[in-house]
Amino acid sequence: MVGGRITRLSVHDVRFPTSFEGHGSDAMHTDPDYSAAYVIIETDAKDGLKGYGITFTLGKGTEVVVCAIHALSHHVLNKNLGEIVRNFRGFYRQLTSDGQLRWIGPEKGVVHLATAAILNALWDLWAKQEGKPLWKLLVDMDPKQLLSCIDFRYITDALTEEEAYEILQKGSIGKKEREKQMLEHGYPAYTTSCAWLGYSDQQLKQLCSEALKEGWTRFKVKVGADLEDDIRRCRIIRDMIGPEKTLMVDANQRWDVPEAVEWMLKLAEFKPLWIEEPTSPDDILGHATISKALAPLGIGVATGEQCHNRVIFKQLLQAGALQFLQIDSCRLGSVNENLSVLLMAKKFQIPVCPHAGGVGLCELVQHLIIFDYISISGSLENRMCEYVDHLHEHFKYPVVIKKASYMPPKDAGYSTEMKEESVKEHQFPEGKIWQKLMAAQKN
Repeated sequence: MVGGRITRLSVHDVRFPTSFEGHGSDAMHTDPDYSAAYVIIETDAKDGLKGYGITFTLGKGTEVVVCAIHALSHHVLNKNLGEIVRNFRGFYRQLTSDGQLRWIGPEKGVVHLATAAILNALWDLWAKQEGKPLWKLLVDMDPKQLLSCIDFRYITDALTEEEAYEILQKGSIGKKEREKQMLEHGYPAYTTSCAWLGYSDQQLKQLCSEALKEGWTRFKVKVGADLEDDIRRCRIIRDMIGPEKTLMVDANQRWDVPEAVEWMLKLAEFKPLWIEEPTSPDDILGHATISKALAPLGIGVATGEQCHNRVIFKQLLQAGALQFLQIDSCRLGSVNENLSVLLMAKKFQIPVCPHAGGVGLCELVQHLIIFDYISISGSLENRMCEYVDHLHEHFKYPVVIKKASYMPPKDAGYSTEMKEESVKEHQFPEGKIWQKLMAAQKN
């Protein structure tokens, strides 16, 4: 029985100094410190279980998200978890429709990141009380219960609740077989860890060689800062992996629309499957123009890690502006909103390839994509989930990768719980790590 009155919501500003070695660097974010606003929700339930939720940031600004979480906390405190999940659509709308806070959103930016952290913690707690990993909680849900978690407002011109129900009904056929397949073989992944923009050629070659030995067949390269440099780095990777393995490139919003097309004409010789985030994430028509221009070259457009909400995804799908859809477990309003995007992607027949480049994102998004395959898409064609080999050691239930595939988590919850010692050491600014770094900078 799911329940318990929420008695406490605490939040921590946790930062990892990844910028020192160039981890996570790209054309727009040259010195990221992988970070998270880390929420812990406690109840008066006798089981003593807690819910843990994160939202991903790049260092500076995490303190702003923490403030937004505190501003939203009154919607959560003293509420009963059972009542929340029984009317999750209503609770989601309550959080995203706060009469005053929505003015600095609505459903986007800092307030939406804060919303995601809170909701991620609630989903973690719900799954723990049910004794299931989150993906299994979703897979086992009745379609009507699943749909009751989704706010369909603003997307009914693209997907109605009735259409979503039909998709889930059709998806129920073969579910057991697909679940067995996931448990045996896992969900296919690609690696971004070899080719961050701040890596030297030597480091790039070494990491790529190691990845090949480990069985990786899909590689993503960061591009966008310098064309000649991109050509050289793409040539290194393509020569190392050979013509049969998959290569993708990611510009992280660096270009204007005409520039994106021109740049990709020069990189086309390396046969990339997609160009990711070629321009502003808000430019639906720009993405459509780029998609149309690159189609004859066999290059698709991928985007989504910085799409504000389901409405932007709706428009990208309606405009034919992307060929690969990249959900993010913390940018959107947690599981609730991601469910609506997964269902829209199924209706528009666009493969979902989640974004997971950041602390904790691999841990979270694996649940969503495994559920998507079992209950919604039913296909692995042109589908893969991003993997970055950073910071998993700080989580109590880290991802398990075998043969370049995500193995379904077996522990109850959303895999969001960090180790207590990691939180203490990396909490900003009082954690040991940051105290040492700041002392070194003074000296």
